[in-house]
Amino acid sequence: MIDRAQYAPGPARGVEVRKDGERWTLILGRELRHPPETVWQALIDPAQLREWAPFEADGSLDQVGAAVTLRWVGTGRAFETRVTQSDPPRVLEFADIRWELAPIAGGTRLTLWHTIDRRYITWGAAGWHVCLDVLDRLLAGDPIGRIAGGDAMKYAGWKRLTEEYAAQFGIDTHN
Repeated sequence: MIDRAQYAPGPARGVEVRKDGERWTLILGRELRHPPETVWQALIDPAQLREWAPFEADGSLDQVGAAVTLRWVGTGRAFETRVTQSDPPRVLEFADIRWELAPIAGGTRLTLWHTIDRRYITWGAAGWHVCLDVLDRLLAGDPIGRIAGGDAMKYAGWKRLTEEYAAQFGIDTHN
């Protein structure tokens, strides 16, 4: 079991961006060692989301049309959204977030699309990177607790991770 204080994110990987004016779409893929049905539950269940996601949901995200309030960790920002697509355990879409799950040998290929203001795209990539590390550990039965928002920025490797993503995205961070 890893101690939360010892956690450090690995290298930037599995990410691309699609640039459209000020709104860029982050596309992050990760292979998880868990079946799609297990990963799906972690994406829709408010109790599990509180353990790893950068937001809290006041209801399940499992039904198309479901109205859910999301609260982003550390920002105080909350907004209501609706689930626009739910095809268990393959596709989940709400707000500006889309998840796709595909079975692979030994687990699931999880892909996230998240549209983010371009000024925050490296933080978004690094933040989701950390959250997916936490998700993988949670599903493996070795939880380390949510690391999101300002808490994520305090961890060893955060600055390195954002710089690696900036380089991958062609962003100059030295202005």
